[in-house]
Amino acid sequence: MGTSEAVLHVLSGAVPQFLSSDMCSSNSDLVFYSKCHIKSVKKKGSRRLPSLKCSSMSGCQIGSYRCKRLGGGLHRNTAIDRLTLLRCKCQQAESSSGVDTGEGNGAWFVDNAKKLNLNSSMNSEDILEFKTVEQLKSENKVSMSNGKVGTGTNTIFTGGVDSVEDEAWELLRASMVYYCGSPVGTIAANDPTSSNVLNYDQVFIRDFIPSGIAFLLKGEYDIVRNFLLHTLQLQSWEKTMDCHSPGQGLMPASFKVRTVPLDGDDSATEEVLDPDFGEAAIGRVAPVDSGLWWIILLRAYGKCSDDLSVQERVDVQTGIKMILRLCLADGFDMFPTLLVTDGSCMIDRRMGIHGHPLEIQALFYSALLCAREMLTPGDGSADLIRALNNRLVALSFHIREYYWIDMRKLNEIYRYKTEEYSYDAVNKFNIYPDQISPWLVEWMPNKGGYLIGNLQPAHMDFRFFSLGNLWAVVNGLATIDQSHAILDLIEAKWADLVAEMPFKICYPALEGQEWQIITGCDPKNTPWSYHNAGSWPTLLWQLTVACMKMNRPEIAAKAVSVAEKRISKDKWPEYYDTKKARFIGKQSRLFQTWSIAGFLVAKLLLADPNAAKILTTEEDSELVNAFSCMISANPRRKRGPKRSKQTYIV
Repeated sequence: MGTSEAVLHVLSGAVPQFLSSDMCSSNSDLVFYSKCHIKSVKKKGSRRLPSLKCSSMSGCQIGSYRCKRLGGGLHRNTAIDRLTLLRCKCQQAESSSGVDTGEGNGAWFVDNAKKLNLNSSMNSEDILEFKTVEQLKSENKVSMSNGKVGTGTNTIFTGGVDSVEDEAWELLRASMVYYCGSPVGTIAANDPTSSNVLNYDQVFIRDFIPSGIAFLLKGEYDIVRNFLLHTLQLQSWEKTMDCHSPGQGLMPASFKVRTVPLDGDDSATEEVLDPDFGEAAIGRVAPVDSGLWWIILLRAYGKCSDDLSVQERVDVQTGIKMILRLCLADGFDMFPTLLVTDGSCMIDRRMGIHGHPLEIQALFYSALLCAREMLTPGDGSADLIRALNNRLVALSFHIREYYWIDMRKLNEIYRYKTEEYSYDAVNKFNIYPDQISPWLVEWMPNKGGYLIGNLQPAHMDFRFFSLGNLWAVVNGLATIDQSHAILDLIEAKWADLVAEMPFKICYPALEGQEWQIITGCDPKNTPWSYHNAGSWPTLLWQLTVACMKMNRPEIAAKAVSVAEKRISKDKWPEYYDTKKARFIGKQSRLFQTWSIAGFLVAKLLLADPNAAKILTTEEDSELVNAFSCMISANPRRKRGPKRSKQTYIV
């Protein structure tokens, strides 16, 4: 590192120190490359001392930064309100270089749309205007050549695709949040009909993922880069609730940009990033999935932009390691799956998913693969990479072997013997056959299968959870045959999982006494609403990625055509209610950002299926070999005083 570069590091400000003495977690690894100064703010009654600030002194030149007013009204085709802020005394984040937007096979639908079996639900006007794909691509190139990509300007997308897509881009750009004049994320919702904002005016990590992917696919990289770097700095914040702090490496659930008076100067203001790690969330649950999604988006950014400098930075490498150490920490659990509480992921309310929910395991597996790809070799990484590889093998074996269910496996469970005390037991988790619900016997198709929602001793949650199954297809956690079977099941149960709006978050709903006991009579999670089998349009993008991975785009195209018929007319709701998704959710926010972004990502991927590769991972041949060794060696029978384990270094 040169002397001048080292001076810049010092001038950029000190980063809050970690409490760990681990070499990989040292303060020297956390040089913050953002040009905004970091100060300490001591607020009365607050346990979070450090705050990320951008000061605006009274003598600075006044500029009109295009910061979206959070919580402000939004109407279609209306001008976007802007706040006039004092210009921050901080340099803007380094701009990312563009990448070549190759033709790929983006015109797939031009030649094949008529060949697809899209049922009678698609007419000539519902084939998504695929002939305009090339026009969209040419506009991308023009936008990048003009240097207007990701600059936070008020340029509204004016492509000639169709009115629904135009409106979606306009709404997505209107949801952008600015910090020190640079875009750092998108708010959760911008609903002008709701007077109670709650935390929907914050930038949620999980909610921004489809927004980030949409911007990446459009060649607008700056907002994703800024989001990744600023949320990384929030990872080191002090997080305490009732005198207890969680493990280091936890990423926040959300953050908000606040404008507050500058300490000691009433004539100036400063912008502060205020994170929430679950201390203010309903139920006070820490977001386990935030760090996993952050790693997935980091890899997607590098693959899409060809800018690997971000993931190679010392502070980013340290952030990855801290997340991995938190997830790979030893505990009491006998299983390789992550043990979490209820409400620690997209389903953030009590829904009976505590234990080892599939969604967390699928994201965990994906994050491990992405991290292994991005970690730079070094003395501090060898043990971590070894532990990571061992966990990948064990996790893939566990999920594929014990979570999978189809008609054959269901019949096998139906004939289980219980109370088996043996190292060679067939019913290893002592599952009682009476747990098989009548709905499942009738619902399971002859062709197809899926990964169950949860597995614990004497308990199998047979509900179909969409995100976990779709992401298991995307990242290769499910085998190729299992992945096709999951898509077969979606086709076979289209009327249940898609109906009038894709996609059911889970199936079926908890009802009656079961709903009362498991949800605690949650009035928001009533049957066929919200997380209790409500329909969430944002899941459309994950369905599309899974379909592109398995070369079955006709399924995604059919789902997009269903959504496109009404989602704009319904003002982009957060979720839909009823068994067939006929009603807008009774407490659903309108103009929900990830509903908008999910639709856009699905459309972009249908136009260019090759772009899905920034998110997918293929089945690793080394992992498959190690997986075979585990089955043939049957390590469950090995016992003795020796602590040495056979490892599989990939």
